[in-house]
Amino acid sequence: MPFEKVHPEKLSHSVVRQIELLILEGILRPGERLPAERELSDRLGVSRPSLRDAVSELQERGLLVSRAGSGIFVADVLGAAFSPALVRLFSEHEKAMFDVLSFRRDMESLAAERATRYGSDTDLALIATIFDKMERAHMKRDPTDEAALDAEFHLAIVEASHNIIMLHMMRSMYDLLREGVFFNRQIMFKQKTTRASLLDQHRKINAALQARDGAAARRAIETHLDFVEQALSDHRRAEENEKVARRRLAHERSR
Repeated sequence: MPFEKVHPEKLSHSVVRQIELLILEGILRPGERLPAERELSDRLGVSRPSLRDAVSELQERGLLVSRAGSGIFVADVLGAAFSPALVRLFSEHEKAMFDVLSFRRDMESLAAERATRYGSDTDLALIATIFDKMERAHMKRDPTDEAALDAEFHLAIVEASHNIIMLHMMRSMYDLLREGVFFNRQIMFKQKTTRASLLDQHRKINAALQARDGAAARRAIETHLDFVEQALSDHRRAEENEKVARRRLAHERSR
């Protein structure tokens, strides 16, 4: 008969599985510090030796790292797919910039649609909370805080999709997304594109999500990123036109 005796599981193995799941589900994020040993053992209801065994195993697997004098942290292995140098290249070269926007449109529109189906009420409340902060930041003259919240807003939508692969893939792009948001906004402000237009687009995205209207949420994301792409394209065309105009002016003055 294909049966074997059931053996009680070591407490350390239960701790390992719980921490693995928290990392997998994106609740514990790359670079996040774990509570101190005494506090964590109390929360988990296990002895400190059992906790140490679990932490040691997770360190061997490359999921946790120890920093002398600082504590135990979630490893960056899940969030460092792009090096800082590559992120900078992406943000500075227009071919990559438009490809990033195209990728975001495809992924985020799907994530928004999924969020209306699989996101919990708490997920949607988090998205609404971030948008409320965006509205308050919008009142400030300096757009820095609003741009940072823009990135958080889009990432919260991906989290609400509850697709683990999509979550970690987009988390790994977080620096790229953040740089893109700041870069895109700087260009659009030069074009005199109003922050109000961008805020209104995010308002429509949030409204569709809160109504759990998947089709509307998808369209709102696509409309927003199409707007950003068109604004960047217009900026590129304006720069090229300005170069031609300056050459004409220089030629006329030299005659």
